[in-house]
Amino acid sequence: MMNFDIFKAFQTLSTAFGPSGRETAIAETLTELTADTVHNIGDWDHRIDAMGNLVYHRVGNGKKLLLAAHMDSIGIVVTHIDEKGFLRFAQVGGLMLGDLIDRRVRFQNGTRGVISFEEKTPYAKLGFDNLFLDIGAADREQAEKTVQVGDFAVFDGEPFQQGDIICGPYLDNRIGCLTLIGVMAELAQTTCDLDLYVAFTAQEEVGLRGAQTAAFAIQPDYAIAVDVTDTGDMPERKYPMVVELGAGPAVKIMDRSVICDNGVKHALYAAAEQHGIPVQREIMEFGGTDTGVIQRTAGGVRAGAVSIPTRYIHSPSEMANIRDIEYAIQLIAAVICDGLTI
Repeated sequence: MMNFDIFKAFQTLSTAFGPSGRETAIAETLTELTADTVHNIGDWDHRIDAMGNLVYHRVGNGKKLLLAAHMDSIGIVVTHIDEKGFLRFAQVGGLMLGDLIDRRVRFQNGTRGVISFEEKTPYAKLGFDNLFLDIGAADREQAEKTVQVGDFAVFDGEPFQQGDIICGPYLDNRIGCLTLIGVMAELAQTTCDLDLYVAFTAQEEVGLRGAQTAAFAIQPDYAIAVDVTDTGDMPERKYPMVVELGAGPAVKIMDRSVICDNGVKHALYAAAEQHGIPVQREIMEFGGTDTGVIQRTAGGVRAGAVSIPTRYIHSPSEMANIRDIEYAIQLIAAVICDGLTI
């Protein structure tokens, strides 16, 4: 496998600002990281489309294959600043209330704050309307010198590595983006008849928007999306699930947005068996990924997905296993090199 320090790369990406609809900084960071990682990067053209998707293309004579991973993250947006300088906010993407209380966030200009709650409200009855953001301002005038209504903020946290485990904010889905950079690096010394596209998509967390426009522009024959998935290996999990941390990437069977193409799914299984790559089978009962809108694009796309098992998704402390990411890179590169035989 190529020399690619996954945790170091994740540290770089995790600090890049990129909530849904504000992906410019994360796209720039991905462009720099891809150029530093992928040998023969000149073989790939790249562009930013009108939705903010970062799209790479390596010309081939065969059918079109789209690899996609969303680069945006969940976040919050300021909706009101009161006379005492406290901020109210709305969600950008799906957030759990319990993950927000006493959490630090940061704005693109570096301003930081802490989310807290109205203590007059019984804890059991708290809702998002009872939360506020404290940036330490004395009043509205001081707050508005650094933050305005409409400004976005993201979780502010330092990632860490412990053995094979990495943990931090926005593994969803910076780790999917790193997987595709790893695939591009693996393919740098290979020839492949497939006409390859790699899309780092925008605004997935607010409705799979970027993937829809990217897929419509490309109109691929096949597609493989990479994202995170829940695990079922934690104590007393409410919904049983076979996916475990450290047991390999998961080949998606279905989620709320998609039933994956049988041909793409079995091509991934076949590549895993041929190359000795451990894989799991994923059925995610809640949520969806870019796979769903890609599959429904234009006349339809034969779409599948590879998922990285991740605990505590959409929290500031998402957790994954580096081995699962390494195996995901190997799996996708292998199925491409094998010609995506369907």
